[in-house]
Amino acid sequence: MSITDADVKNIESKALAIRKTIIEMLAEAKSGHTSGPLGMADIFAALYFHILKHDPKNPAWEERDRLILSNGHITPVRYAAMAHAGYFPVEECMTLRKFGSRLQGHPERDKLPGVETTSGPLGSGISQAAGYAYAARMDNKKFRVFCATSDGEHEEGNTWEGAMFAGKYRLTNLTAIMDRNNIQIDGNTEDVMPLEPLADKYRAFNWHVIEVDGHNIREFVDACDEARSIKEKPTMILAHTTPGKGVPSIEGDYRWHGNPPGKGPTDKIPADKQKETFLKELEANKP
Repeated sequence: MSITDADVKNIESKALAIRKTIIEMLAEAKSGHTSGPLGMADIFAALYFHILKHDPKNPAWEERDRLILSNGHITPVRYAAMAHAGYFPVEECMTLRKFGSRLQGHPERDKLPGVETTSGPLGSGISQAAGYAYAARMDNKKFRVFCATSDGEHEEGNTWEGAMFAGKYRLTNLTAIMDRNNIQIDGNTEDVMPLEPLADKYRAFNWHVIEVDGHNIREFVDACDEARSIKEKPTMILAHTTPGKGVPSIEGDYRWHGNPPGKGPTDKIPADKQKETFLKELEANKP
């Protein structure tokens, strides 16, 4: 799937719009996660605007690629990407986490067309995606299964059960994308529970591994292309990302993992100025 300079610029523009929507919807909700969604905006923009085979007007299209979101707490980035792709009006993003909204704090499959699985409890996505990919192969389906997963949830044993299953059955139709941002709610992943060497672990489980800069659109698209060419193995794309990407005042700060603008740490920016400041920083640091 070739990508042109114009494609890259378009995806970067979409990623900026997605980040702005994330800030606005979280500030409106007064609840939710900030760092992870901002850090994965480039990847979700690339998925929804270049990589995935999907149809916003027909979310149940049988031949669509499946995108499983394992780390459900970053769902604001998925909602924002889906809205900008045309699944529902962008204005609906402002209903995030509100009573009766389709946009729950963690995605629910029955609530919103285009969401493949319900997620929230961490560690289940790789297993779900592996089962989906295995069933697709049994049914001779040609769609691809993608699974977005976090690094922190690799502290969960179920993740590795799914990885073993996918490796054993050589699920070449499965591409997993790990948000390797090195943080979780209590601090740095390597302090809480060391995960490295992640690439070697996945290779030992019979996966093809590609490491990329998660903010380099062309690099990520090329990795997805490479994954499609791999035979007899699933692929793990280790995407090195910056939590809070695009907002320098919070980049890399694990304290913003689970706080929205207006309720985060105030040592740098007063609570009542956080939304406004974040939007200004996004605009000032756009590609």
